[in-house]
Amino acid sequence: MKLSSKLEKAFNAQITLEFQASLVYRQLAIELEMMDLPGMAAWLRHQADEEIVHANKFIDHVADRDNHPVIGATTAPQVKVRSVLDAFKAALAHEERVSESIRNLYRIAESEGDLDSRPLLNWFIEEQVEEEATVKEIVGRVTMIKDDGPGLLRLDEELGARPVATTEARTKG
Repeated sequence: MKLSSKLEKAFNAQITLEFQASLVYRQLAIELEMMDLPGMAAWLRHQADEEIVHANKFIDHVADRDNHPVIGATTAPQVKVRSVLDAFKAALAHEERVSESIRNLYRIAESEGDLDSRPLLNWFIEEQVEEEATVKEIVGRVTMIKDDGPGLLRLDEELGARPVATTEARTKG
């Protein structure tokens, strides 16, 4: 079943937002690389890649529904961080923005009577709960550590141990 034009437009806006999220995470990674925290930078780069995977899931869904996926205009992220805490608070704020956008997409799908989008949107709602919880935990730990060098280095090492995945895998639902 083809998406309504309203839903197609909303999905395309989400595709663009996912690519924007990738740019935000990549800029945050650059900022932490400049602070000599390669593990945290690697974790943020992984998040940037994951946002592209998310965009690809939305692209696949729109294309599979016989609609036309379109990436809209994105702007360079205006990320200013002076500390590790600033970086992860910025990441959390962006995750919260993405979460609300997905909830709104779900609302539009419901109002359009589009049952076929539910599995994908349910997956994303669960994913966003996990994403926000993970970043909130990091924010909490950084808040506790403050500017303690050994604590930050330990967290840097821990976050740097995260396995890396590809952005190119075609993943459904």
